[in-house]
Amino acid sequence: MASSVPRTAAVSAVVTAALAAGLLAGATTSAADTTDGVRIHDIQGTTRISPLAGRQVADVTGVVTGVRAYGSRGFWFQDPQGDGDPATSEGLFVYTGSAPTVSVGDAVKVSGTVTEYVPGGPDSGNQSLTQISRPAVTVVSSGNPVPAPVTISARTVPGAYAPEGDPAKGGSVNDLPLRPGSYALDYYESLEGTNVRVGASRVVGPSTRHAELWVTVKPGENPNRRGGTVYGSYTAQNTGRLKVKSLAPLTERPFPTANVGDVLTGTTEGPLDFDQYGGYTLGARTLGTVQDRGLKREKTRPQRPGELAVATYNVENLDPTDPQEKFDALARAVVENLASPDIVALEEIQDDNGAKDDGTVTAGETLRRFTDAIVAAGGPAYDWRSVDPEDKKDGGQPGGNIRQVFLFNPQRVSFTDRPGGDATTATGVARKRGKAALTLSPGRIAPADAAWENSRKPLAGEFVFRGRTVIVVANHFGSKGGDESLVSHRQPPNRSSEVQRLQQAKVVNTFVKDVLAVQRDADVVVLGDINDFEFSATTRALTDGGALRAAVTSLPRSERYSYVFQGNSQVLDQILTSPGIRRFAYDSVHINAEFADQDSDHDPQVLRFRP
Repeated sequence: MASSVPRTAAVSAVVTAALAAGLLAGATTSAADTTDGVRIHDIQGTTRISPLAGRQVADVTGVVTGVRAYGSRGFWFQDPQGDGDPATSEGLFVYTGSAPTVSVGDAVKVSGTVTEYVPGGPDSGNQSLTQISRPAVTVVSSGNPVPAPVTISARTVPGAYAPEGDPAKGGSVNDLPLRPGSYALDYYESLEGTNVRVGASRVVGPSTRHAELWVTVKPGENPNRRGGTVYGSYTAQNTGRLKVKSLAPLTERPFPTANVGDVLTGTTEGPLDFDQYGGYTLGARTLGTVQDRGLKREKTRPQRPGELAVATYNVENLDPTDPQEKFDALARAVVENLASPDIVALEEIQDDNGAKDDGTVTAGETLRRFTDAIVAAGGPAYDWRSVDPEDKKDGGQPGGNIRQVFLFNPQRVSFTDRPGGDATTATGVARKRGKAALTLSPGRIAPADAAWENSRKPLAGEFVFRGRTVIVVANHFGSKGGDESLVSHRQPPNRSSEVQRLQQAKVVNTFVKDVLAVQRDADVVVLGDINDFEFSATTRALTDGGALRAAVTSLPRSERYSYVFQGNSQVLDQILTSPGIRRFAYDSVHINAEFADQDSDHDPQVLRFRP
């Protein structure tokens, strides 16, 4: 939990800000008025906020259950004799700021200040972690047994996710009494800092470079055939998900590699933490063993002679400074896993020197290396079309100037060039020989519209396949940055980023309606990294008035995903079709998101149809 100021100072600032905002409960018990005889459950209290927040406590007793000597340094300790109240945790984190001098099994007395630390800061919307800061620690004895772990299982975690927040407190659940038998978030909060365990559990989020993975303790909760857990609505958050991190430094115990569908076998045990990236996390003092279940990367079928295959692939900030291995791996995916589609819309193609911020906006070198790699992998000699963005106007990695690009196989499909398109000039719709046509091809859709501020503008192109015109619109909508997480103290969480995507969707929908007003049966394909779910307001706005259909909804609900985030398999990448495309085959080709070894963090999508 990196910070530009000492964490103790950050804690004080967080507590002060939260008190001012009315998000922290005041002292409500006699224990809050005195430091004499305070125990851990008195500090934790029966809500998310300690009744002793901001106060000094002395000689709080417990047994050390976990030590973290890296990152946010400190240790957890637990009272072996609880109060019998399921709402009050018996464990607590002690933030030392430097490598702790205690060991697991030490009986300790801790004095210090009770604080509520919000990982990511108050503006993140995250819940807070109750802890003792600026501690004075006395070791009373060593070698004591660790309090027996609480087993987290399908039986113990409630099916409902969280209570509705208090409208008078901005939707916050902070002051609500915990109901661990009713809500999953309340259940996990009631165990904050407690020694917990999970038995053999299916991996639903692959291991990452941050040495973490996600498991589910509910194997029957919204599963898919590849082992993941599908996020299918805002009210199906998947309560059984839990993040697992190792407390041991990686130099001492390398973190295992795991893909979705693998099983974390044996016993994984340690204190339950709360962090900025995912919330409740089992800090594993004892880590189970990953059992490889042999997940394979998918391969879609080749298109038939009369079928047009159109794909979208977010290639994750591809630029010439990337190693050749990345170009080669992405190229093999296009050829071997996607069966060399006729048209490929790429997202996150960076300019010719990547993140170097020197005014460069061209991407010819990036695309030359990529298309050459495709040929070397046995694929077609793709041609390409794009529009260079204005410098630093489209968001993404600073200096990278990401944009969408069309690759197309000239042996199967032709591109209709209508010159004049640039970063600021909008393409429109015209009637040519009774058919809809673009005024500029390639061209950008409404680039001056406020919906695209600091975001990628849609790229439209006109193609011809077997004599039939197909208009394709490649998109990369605004990211979810700024949204509150599922474990926010506000329930439901604030999804502020949806505002821009909703406006972007309306602009694209209007453009498609303009096409259909000229030619009712026009073949229009809208695709790309939409950065939103198939059930979202964004998708509803895209499909408004029947102008488009979200093709991913043709799949069974359990197969609708292109991305895995915090153990939830979910839709971000989409292909949408106009009514003229009556029959199609859709495939979300799972080659990245479920794997620890990723060439991109997105899975590509392929649509095949007969124009």
